[in-house]
Order: sequence, then structure tokens, then C-alpha cells
Amino acid sequence: MKKFFQYINNEVLVKAANLNTANISIKIIAGILISKFIALFIGPEGMALIGNIRNFLSTIQSISIAGLYDGLVKLIAKHRNDVSELTKTLSTVYYFGFFSSLLLAFLCYYNAEYVNSLIFFNNNYTYVVETLAMVLPFYALNMYVFAIMNGFSKYRILLVINITGQILGLLVTLILIKQENIDGALIAVVITPALNLLITIVGIAFRKNLMSLIKISKISANVLRNLSPYMIMALVSAIALPIVYIIIRNYLKSEIGIKEAGYWTAVTRISDYYLMFINSLMALYILPRFTEIKSRVEFRKEVFSFYKTVLPVFAIILGIIYLSRSILVTVLFTEEFRPVEDLMGYQILGDLVRVMSMVIAYKFLAKKMFAHFIIIEIFLFVIMYVSSVYLIDAFGLVGAVMGHCLSYLMHFGIVLLIFGSSLFGVLNEEGLDDF
Repeated sequence: MKKFFQYINNEVLVKAANLNTANISIKIIAGILISKFIALFIGPEGMALIGNIRNFLSTIQSISIAGLYDGLVKLIAKHRNDVSELTKTLSTVYYFGFFSSLLLAFLCYYNAEYVNSLIFFNNNYTYVVETLAMVLPFYALNMYVFAIMNGFSKYRILLVINITGQILGLLVTLILIKQENIDGALIAVVITPALNLLITIVGIAFRKNLMSLIKISKISANVLRNLSPYMIMALVSAIALPIVYIIIRNYLKSEIGIKEAGYWTAVTRISDYYLMFINSLMALYILPRFTEIKSRVEFRKEVFSFYKTVLPVFAIILGIIYLSRSILVTVLFTEEFRPVEDLMGYQILGDLVRVMSMVIAYKFLAKKMFAHFIIIEIFLFVIMYVSSVYLIDAFGLVGAVMGHCLSYLMHFGIVLLIFGSSLFGVLNEEGLDDF
């Protein structure tokens, strides 16, 4: 574990940890304040509607940038000193992303009534979907500029932009919720990403010379081929889970009630808060470390090191959260949200298993095991939907979090089966088995 802290201190902390820690802290504080305002001014019914529009927005945003963000960051970092390759990369991604986001915006706008019926139950919030469609290209452009700056390691300026955008979005959201209640909350969800247009403005001003590299004549099919695995993986993860959440929430509303759907949304929001930090830690350390690993013995050592050191601390934190659930509900929501307390046990247990599984599953990404990753992710989301529906029918509202817990237990079991030989198999004398 000493190696872990050395790596964090010498590499990650200097380059990116400050950015992630500050950004995540602002996100959590903003999320807590927004949750409180939603609970005070709108209630569980509004929480359910906002949960659906958030999930839909997450899906549509991922499609609008075609899952290119991570791949673009990697290619820019790789070709930052090669003008020819950099020109091809920027030109291809820019034009591909521009046309895909524009097409998606048109489809969303002219099918707003249909989308409204899918995510807003019997309520008419078509104008919210139309607003989302209009701001979608701005979001896509922001993300591309963000990826470019990230690829060039402009961490400090990204930190300032991120914090500024988070604070601006928080203020706008709180004002709209207080003045317009549910209408204000829904509009805030779809326009706050576009408020980060500041990222685009500063990014372009900071890297003016990059604009001259973007030429339609430099579009390359090879760039898209190189990015396609990242695109597919990102799209599967970013689209499938929000859609499953929307389906489960709609099922809860139709079978039990919209308030119960709001309670389930509330417990998933609590889960998102504490998972932000552990996910950031794994992305900053586990993924880069697994990329460097060349043997099974190193892989085994890193996984068990995480389990022996970081995981117990995370488990203790989850235990404290569970024991403090009554206080948390009071702080984050209102007395009307008391049923959330009964849901937190299975949710927390599922999240603990989820983290245990993710640590091992990062090997899929580190070693570019794209097919394995996609198949396992699809299996997870199918099981989550099927188990949640079955358990909701059998146990009511608590069945939704039971399904969450069961699906990640099964995911963990499959990941252990796939990597069992690496984790528990007999190593050769030198421990240099093919990783």
C-alpha cells in the first residue's frame, strides 16, 4: 500500500487529484443543497420526475458526443506533438460530433411529445424536452473542448472552470426551484449543462491555434476506427444504466405509486454522493496501475492490496452512513421521505459489492478486453431490470433496492469466474504468467 500512496503523492495528486477532489466536493455539496430544495418545494413526486429527466439527459448527452470523450483525451495526449495526427483527430471528432449532436437534437425536438410520454408519465412537460434539444449541441461542444484541454493536461484552468460552472449551475437551480417549483427544477436540469458554455469560451480563447487544425478535408476513417472501442464501451455504460433506471422508476410508479418512485430516486441520489469519491480514486489509480501491470502476480497484489486497505475504510464509512440514515434523511430531505431509511440497507450492501466488482473489472478497460466488458455490462443491466421487476412484485418498494444488490452480487460472481485464475490460480515460479 506504500506504493499506492507514493503513486498518489508523486503522480496523481500533482496532476489531477486536486481537480477531481475539488470538482467532486462541489458536486456533492451542490447535490445535497438541490436535494433539500427538491424535498422542501416539490416532494417525492417531483423527485421521481426529476430522476427520469436526469437519466434521460445523461443518456442523450452520451449519445450526442458518441461516447468519444475518453478516447479523444487519450488520442490527444498521445499525438499532442504530432501536428499531422492531431489535425486528423481534432477534425474527425469535431465534425463527426457536430453532425451527430445536431441530428440528435432535431430528432429529440420533433419527437418531444413521445419522449414526454416516456419520462413524465401523464404530465405534459413537452417544452422541457424541446429546451433540452435546443441546448444539446452546446453541451456537446463544451465536452469536446473539455476533452481537448484535458488531453493537453490543462488541469488548473479546468479546475477553475469546473468550480465556476458548478457554482453557477447551483445558484440557477436553487433560484428556479424556489420560484417555479417542479417546472423550475426540470428546466434547471436541462439548461445547467449548457451554462458551462464558459468551458467552450475559455477553452477556445486559451487554445486559439487549435481552431486552425480543424479542417473538413482532414477527416480520417482510421481515427474513428481507433476510437470505436472507446465509443462502444462508453455508450453501453452511459446509455444502458440510465434507461434501466427510467424503466424501473416507471414500473414503480405504475405498480405502487409515484411517491414510492420518488423514495427510490432519493436513495439512489444518496448512493451517488459517496460513490463519487471511490469511483474517482479507482479511475485515478487502479486504471493507470492496471495498464502498467504485466503479470498475474502484480494484478493479484494490487487487487488484494485494495481489498485489505481501501475497502475496509469504505465499508466503515458505509456502516456509519447506514447507522446515521435517520439523520441523513432529515438533513438531505424532509419527514415525508422517512421510507427512504428502509431502503438504505440493501442499497449500501449492493454498492459495497459493486466496488469490489469494479476493482477487478477495471482489467477489462486496462487490457482493452472490449468484448468481455460489453457483454458483462449488458448482462448486468438485463439482470438488474429482471430482478428488480420480479422483487418489486414480490416485496414492494424494497424490491427495487434488493434487485440492485442481487444484480451486483451476480456481476461480482461472474467477474470472479473470468479472472479466477489470475486471482486464485497457481503462479509459475517467477510469477510472470501472462496478464
